[in-house]
Amino acid sequence: MVLLKEAATVLGDSTTYRLNPAVKKYTLRDVGFVPTNNGNFQLERPLDPKSPFNAAIKLKITIEKELKTFKMSITSPDGLHAVDIFKNEQNAANVEQFNFIIQHLMDRDILVK
Repeated sequence: MVLLKEAATVLGDSTTYRLNPAVKKYTLRDVGFVPTNNGNFQLERPLDPKSPFNAAIKLKITIEKELKTFKMSITSPDGLHAVDIFKNEQNAANVEQFNFIIQHLMDRDILVK
């Protein structure tokens, strides 16, 4: 069972994000969220800036269908293990890609700090 909360952060990041109270379902679909079988919305984005087709570390965000709670994590390519991209300088490109995606979600009024 996925534990959804009103605020979330990813492993290694000190910033806490919340859902914007004004978020709309059509906006979620516009930015690439996909409805799941149980009505939630899920976004998976690779954090490899060189190629989105490589098996890469992913940002996963799940928003529950009532748009009140959510979960976000950075996972291994298979999606089974949480990964801390902030602890190693070699992951600077992944951190930059993560920040780009998060900024886009904030610009579209989906997330707030």
